[in-house]
Amino acid sequence: MIIEPVYNYDEESDTLSIVFAPAAKATGIELTDHILLRINKTAEQIASITLLDYSLLVQETAFGPRTFPLTGLAELSEETRDLALDILRESSVRNILRIAAYTPKDGQIIPVVFVQPVMAAASTA
Repeated sequence: MIIEPVYNYDEESDTLSIVFAPAAKATGIELTDHILLRINKTAEQIASITLLDYSLLVQETAFGPRTFPLTGLAELSEETRDLALDILRESSVRNILRIAAYTPKDGQIIPVVFVQPVMAAASTA
């Protein structure tokens, strides 16, 4: 099922809210200091994404898109972490958040995310 998100950008706070399915009961997951994912655990689907400091999140660097470690995953139960990762891999979410992995020399895998610029979509919604 393809979910058409509703975008709401607040210029003053530089916050982009993307609502996929309004849910009376949703669990908030702070993926990073700037990215909040809300999921409906019962339905196992995304409710919304909130991007704080949106312009910072989509700022390009000389090396490509800016990435952020998904530090919030470490604080979750294994079940909730797996559900959050499954949701992040869904096509409707991948259009906004792309996950990848960073592997330093020691071989540890660190999940990272970058935000796809969706401001054009936000301004037309």
